[in-house]
Amino acid sequence: MSRRFWSLCLAAMLAPCAAAAAGDATEEGLATLWEGLWHQSGTPTRVVRWENEIRFRMTGIDLAQHRDYVTQALRTVTQEAGVQLVDVTDQPGETPNLTVEIVPDTALQDNQPCVTFLDFRTETRVDRASIQMRSRDTYRCAYHEAMHLMGVRGHPGGHTVLSYFPQKVDGLTSLDRVMLRAWYSPRMKGGMTPFEALPVLSDELIASLPEAERPAAQQTRDRFFAATVEQMQAYAAGRGDIPAIVKRSGKSTEDGIRHGRSEMSYFLGVAYFEGATVGADQKQALGWFERAASAGNRRAQSYLAGPGTR
Repeated sequence: MSRRFWSLCLAAMLAPCAAAAAGDATEEGLATLWEGLWHQSGTPTRVVRWENEIRFRMTGIDLAQHRDYVTQALRTVTQEAGVQLVDVTDQPGETPNLTVEIVPDTALQDNQPCVTFLDFRTETRVDRASIQMRSRDTYRCAYHEAMHLMGVRGHPGGHTVLSYFPQKVDGLTSLDRVMLRAWYSPRMKGGMTPFEALPVLSDELIASLPEAERPAAQQTRDRFFAATVEQMQAYAAGRGDIPAIVKRSGKSTEDGIRHGRSEMSYFLGVAYFEGATVGADQKQALGWFERAASAGNRRAQSYLAGPGTR
C-alpha cells in the first residue's frame, strides 16, 4: 500500500485526539477568562475599564533602571486595548490619573510585592489608579500589574501573566490579548455583570482560533456556560464554592465569599432577566433577585421595586 494511504490512516486515528486536545484548550481558556472576573477576596466582579486616556507619572527609586521596561508594559496593554497612554513624568505641570511608584525592596509584603489600586466612583469606569512595585520585583510585576490597571481584577490559573503561578512574566500571552480586546471591544460596557461579560470574552477567544476549530469550540463554550451557571447557582444558594484558583491564592475571606454569594444571586437574576449566558426566564430571575434582596443586595431591591436601576 502507498505511503499516502498509511498517512491518511494515521491522520484518521489521530484526529479524535487532536479534537479532544483542542477542546481541552478551549475549556481551559474559557475557565481562565471566567476566573479573571473574580476578586481574590472571593467576590465576583463587574467590568470596570478606562473610558478616557491614561496619563501616567512614574516616581520612586531606581527609575533609570526600570522606567523603560515599565513604560513598555503599560504601552503594550494600552495599545492592545486601544486606550491612549501619555507619559507626563517629565511634565510637572500636568496632572496624572495614574501614578506608578517603584518602592524599596523593604516596602510592601513578600507575598504581595506589587499592587494596583483602581479608583472608581461607580463600578463601571476607572477614574484614577496607582501602582506600586518593589524595585527587585519590577521585572515579574510590570505586565501583571499593567493588566490589573486595565480593569481585570482576577488572578486566573491559566496561561496569563495575571496568574499567581505564571509561565510567562515578561510579556502578554495570547490569552491576555484576547482578554484585553474583549474587555475594550464595543460590545463590552462598563458595569457589565460576569454573565453579561462572559459571552463577549468567549466570542473573542473563539474568533482567535483557526476557522476549522471554531465549530467544536462553540460546542465547548455552550457546555462551559451550562456547567458554570449550574455551579454558580449552587454557590449563590450556599451549597457550592468559589473557583478553586481563587481559594488556592489564599487571600479569600469569609466576608468576601459571603458578599460574593449575594452578588452572584443578583448576577444570576440579571442573567435570567436579560437572557445573558442563559435563556431568558422571568420566573428564575425573580427568584434570584428575591434571594439577593433578602441578603441586603440593594441593586436587587431596586430591580424588585422597578427595573431600571442597576
